[in-house]
Amino acid sequence: MRKAEMGAPHLFRCPISLELFTDPVTLCTGQTYDRPSIEKWLAAGNVTCPVTMQKLHDLSVVPNHTLRHLIDRWLETRHQFNPGLGTVHPDHSVVATLKSTLESQEVSVVSKLQALGEISVLCEESTSRCSLFLQLGFIPLLLELILGKVESELSLDYVKFLEQALACTLRLLANGGVKSLDILKEDSKQASLVNLFKHGTNSIKLRICQVVDTISSSSETKDLCAVLGRNHNFLSQIILLLPENFEVSEAAARAIWSLCSLESNGRNLVREGAVDGLVALLSALSAEKERRERCFSPLAVCAIERLLQGNAQAKEALLDNPNGVSSLVRVVFGASSHEGSESAVNSLMIICCDSSSAREEAIGAGVLTQLLFLLQSQCSARTKTKARMLLKMLGSSI
Repeated sequence: MRKAEMGAPHLFRCPISLELFTDPVTLCTGQTYDRPSIEKWLAAGNVTCPVTMQKLHDLSVVPNHTLRHLIDRWLETRHQFNPGLGTVHPDHSVVATLKSTLESQEVSVVSKLQALGEISVLCEESTSRCSLFLQLGFIPLLLELILGKVESELSLDYVKFLEQALACTLRLLANGGVKSLDILKEDSKQASLVNLFKHGTNSIKLRICQVVDTISSSSETKDLCAVLGRNHNFLSQIILLLPENFEVSEAAARAIWSLCSLESNGRNLVREGAVDGLVALLSALSAEKERRERCFSPLAVCAIERLLQGNAQAKEALLDNPNGVSSLVRVVFGASSHEGSESAVNSLMIICCDSSSAREEAIGAGVLTQLLFLLQSQCSARTKTKARMLLKMLGSSI
């Protein structure tokens, strides 16, 4: 390896030659190679991507100017020294260039997408780089790009950009910087989130739910959590995600559960129909389990349990739903985790404690058999204790 290449980020090396790129070009698969190396590969009659082994539907290559510029900057400044601050982070110039690329109005969406891909690779290679991205304000920048004017029809490249930008944001948030999310207190930003829920892909919706979970789980963003909980359009859009595909519905259920960390949010979610949405999800998962032996997820029932705690409106909504009690009964021994079973038992205790009709409905739905199966299972001692308490409560109605 040449001395000039020592310490070069993995991103700057050709996957074929393992040498520093001299003329990076990108294939239709999105993988970048050094031009001499990939031309030699193709000239040998290969029609697949060397890294992914996907068949190439287009053998042309596109120059990756962004990567070329990053390498040039890295070569120029990797030994830079600042007497007042000590040695400059070796990747500072690279990260600064990526930031300039994303900020520029002259750079195409495709080039910005390439920059996001490079950010992902750099973050994967080193947590110190994540810290550098945070220091240079990448989370606010990415949020501004994501939550700019959202059109009802999104181009394919722009969709890919939004998906990648959200993925980068979540990766950075895992390393800190959650206070940067306070930008979402702005009405215009919340309106953009609602539009992305309406018009975005499942991947975009899922990642926004993950951002909501991050907001609701951090003590630093409790105020923001409360602000989002007062936005009825925002809450209704999350609830509308519950009938989506399995991954999106899981993410939506977790977002609802997280938002309920504030009682006021729980009350607002109930008003927007969260209980009915979660019951419908449990019913759908029950039908899926019967057809394909798929286990229940605990997230929906955990969200119901949290909504029911100290919330008379949630209890009323569950009892008014014709499938409310029976859907919980099915999860007592049908959840994919003991946590789900415990939440189902807790929820049934809440609604049955002062409602004889709820007790009778639960017994009619087969809760006694479910509880006996649960007591014979490997569930926790705490879950078994609660199951016995529910059995005792139901005994008065037998």
